[in-house]
Amino acid sequence: MKIIILFVMLGVSLPVVHAADTFAGVITETMCGAKPHIMFKGRTPAECINLCVARGPNVYALSDGTHVMKLSDQKTATKYPAQNVKVSGTYDEKTNTIRVASIEPVDGK
Repeated sequence: MKIIILFVMLGVSLPVVHAADTFAGVITETMCGAKPHIMFKGRTPAECINLCVARGPNVYALSDGTHVMKLSDQKTATKYPAQNVKVSGTYDEKTNTIRVASIEPVDGK
């Protein structure tokens, strides 16, 4: 209690902790976003997404059909390219990035 009062007296604001939100969509990448993944002929959408990310500067993202939001957790996203997922985390509007707490496939695979 004394620490909080001291912060208030000094004009220091404490960080606000936001509860995680849930976002549903498809794992994609930032170049094609919600468009069909057909850049690499003869490849599946998942292979195309992985190739686009590997070649850079594209990163894994979540498309909800309207918006494409970058994902802070690129490692976990590699498991689910072109799959429907549920992402738990907080959205940073300035960077258009979801700070990922978890990514889970919707269909349970």
